[in-house]
Amino acid sequence: MRYEVKGGSLPVLVCQLEAGEQMVCESGAMSWMDDGIEMQTEGGGIGKVFGRMLSGEALFQNRYIAKRAGEIAFASKFPGSIVAYEVTPDKPVILQKTAYLASCGNVELSVYLQQKIGSGFFGGEGFIMQKVSGSGLVFAEIDGAAIDYVLQPGQRKIIDTGYLAVMDGTCSLDTQTVKGVKNVLLGGEGLFNTVLTGPGRITLQSMPISKTAMTLYGYMPHPSK
Repeated sequence: MRYEVKGGSLPVLVCQLEAGEQMVCESGAMSWMDDGIEMQTEGGGIGKVFGRMLSGEALFQNRYIAKRAGEIAFASKFPGSIVAYEVTPDKPVILQKTAYLASCGNVELSVYLQQKIGSGFFGGEGFIMQKVSGSGLVFAEIDGAAIDYVLQPGQRKIIDTGYLAVMDGTCSLDTQTVKGVKNVLLGGEGLFNTVLTGPGRITLQSMPISKTAMTLYGYMPHPSK
């Protein structure tokens, strides 16, 4: 399967399928396709449907099967980027909620639960993320620009909450408190930061939709009480 990301800050993933090749996506993610590509809606068992609901994704997925060579496209729902991650049996990929766009190959999407209570409550990513395992390619939607880093074993990256988009399953996630009362009260960064530890690739996003929404909210007229 050949693919290309077009559209700049309003990205769309355009895939060229050969006869017999398949793509899987969340319901409603397909933007356009050539004639000769057939859709099959899948739900899986109750456990998988419930897991997708918890992780913020649609309850059902669509599988697109090329009966002959053709093009299919998947557009992002928010201005930003689309990144590709290779998934192997020994290296699953962890996504933020709602980041999954599409995939090809023998991959499976499941719920990833934060093991540490502190990370779940204060890490900004929540207890529930998405885990993609198996073998193939997964395409993720990133809010804003996507910035990649490859962390060496034991190397740490400290980020503000909400800026983590994707990480290899070999990375670990924790939280740490901001030191100093003045820093907490006046620094504007909150009480906690997210700490990512390698080895593995991480993708950070420059414009988390949650922070964008709060910024826009400040400019909205509010009715007087």
